[in-house]
Amino acid sequence: MGLLDGVKNFIAPEDEEELELTKDEAAEAISPYEKPSANVNTNANIVLFEPRNFNEAEEIGAHIKQKRACCINLHRIPSEYRQRIIDFLSGVIFGVDGSIKKIGDNVILCSPKNLQVGGNIDLSSDLD
Repeated sequence: MGLLDGVKNFIAPEDEEELELTKDEAAEAISPYEKPSANVNTNANIVLFEPRNFNEAEEIGAHIKQKRACCINLHRIPSEYRQRIIDFLSGVIFGVDGSIKKIGDNVILCSPKNLQVGGNIDLSSDLD
């Protein structure tokens, strides 16, 4: 072990056990959106998202490219990034010849060409 290795290990120690992931640990390292839960249909073609930052838009786009519909709740994303996410996803949707629909306040549904969405949701308020 050289001097540089000693300094590096002191500043950022590496645990050799952490460097090698077992199959179980690798399965745990996947995105929280891809982790199946006990009551989820694994054959489903729709994925629900509630992104916290713009970087998660790329993961949503990957699901759309894999022919999965994505329902995205944008309530928790800062307002300055909402339009950027919608613009990015609109490009992905254009690329796969899909569709994008607003289904609620800050909630959108992106669907690829193979999955057609029918019906309309009236977003006007009946409480006025």
